[in-house]
Amino acid sequence: MKILAIDSSAITASAALTEDGKILGEYFLNTGLTHSETLMPMIESVLRRVKVRLSDIGLFAVSSGPGSFTGIRIGIASIKGLAMPFQTPCAGVSTLEAIAHNLEHIDCLVCAVMDARCGQVYNALFRARQGRLERLTPDRAISIKDLAEECGTMDGPLYLAGDGAKLCAKAEPFQTIGAVLPPEPLIYQRAWGVAKTAEQAAREHRTVSPAALMPFYLRPAQAERSLKKQLGGKQE
Repeated sequence: MKILAIDSSAITASAALTEDGKILGEYFLNTGLTHSETLMPMIESVLRRVKVRLSDIGLFAVSSGPGSFTGIRIGIASIKGLAMPFQTPCAGVSTLEAIAHNLEHIDCLVCAVMDARCGQVYNALFRARQGRLERLTPDRAISIKDLAEECGTMDGPLYLAGDGAKLCAKAEPFQTIGAVLPPEPLIYQRAWGVAKTAEQAAREHRTVSPAALMPFYLRPAQAERSLKKQLGGKQE
């Protein structure tokens, strides 16, 4: 089955086409350009170079969160627009689980982290062993200090991955427990990991129609939190 996957959950953007676990093509950008400018041209380029049509795609996949609220919305809208004309099944997958696949070939504790600001990171922990991942925690928002303390109680080498990896690696609590920062290509979110996670979702019959594809937010956007605070103040 051919899977077209995209990730626009953070500053990086990527699109990948896979078939039965094999990468046919992948496009990755870390330029800071807006996803509304880059995402569709990337998708079109991958499909054109691999000579695959949208009608050939068996599953559309997207990182549905956590991550940048704007980026996630752009990704979801893009996949819906591509899949709806054909009513092709879709899979919205955890960005953190997709990140963890970058390190599945290393026997280690994988700490997938994304910068959530406000002194926190979005995180999930996984155990990588013999090319397979075991999820240890749900996706969550947690302080860097509390996360480091939890990781310090676990066995095995600890590897950081995700756009929050460098932030954590610089933090004293993670330096104290000897966290490892992998090579640059293994740090960031990649559409290949999204495809890999979506392939598992398809095997477990966890796909949805294009219309049912929804983002997954661990907490409200900053604008929503500010509005709620303002309304709460007025009520007092």
